[in-house]
Amino acid sequence: MANLSDLIDIFLQPGEYFVGDANYKIRTVLGSCVAITLWYPPLCIGAMSHFLLPTRGVKSPSDNSLDGRYGEEALELMVSELLAQGIPPNQCQAKIFGGGNMFPDLVRASQMNIGRRNGEVARELLRKRGIPVLSESLFGVGHRQVIFDVSSGDVWCLQLRPSANEGSVA
Repeated sequence: MANLSDLIDIFLQPGEYFVGDANYKIRTVLGSCVAITLWYPPLCIGAMSHFLLPTRGVKSPSDNSLDGRYGEEALELMVSELLAQGIPPNQCQAKIFGGGNMFPDLVRASQMNIGRRNGEVARELLRKRGIPVLSESLFGVGHRQVIFDVSSGDVWCLQLRPSANEGSVA
């Protein structure tokens, strides 16, 4: 296992994903977005996505490109890169993070917020592909900071609730 400070640091913005070896740590900050990590222990290769929405919805017939902003497409992008390296996705270990409710006072209890939809879709996409989910930190209120150490497969997640005066003007 490498020292985290010696690893190449990749920061994912919304809609991005990254696949790398044991030389990398991948970080992101999530609100209602969701990150999926995939790790293949025999080669210490991992992937992480940061998606905003579960699906694209209507896609133009002429548009064959995949877009990492959408959960199903972000997973497809990661899986394609892993397959290109000879890694069977169903032998990877998955972890899921995010799906926080960023505006709990604005959503009625009867409505499913976008964060919850993102998390539920992530679970279902991995289930359909036969990729085991080892752990998750989903839902709740606030945002999360996530760090994935590809050398060990470890993922650290810190969930922060909004402060009482967040968003107020002084």
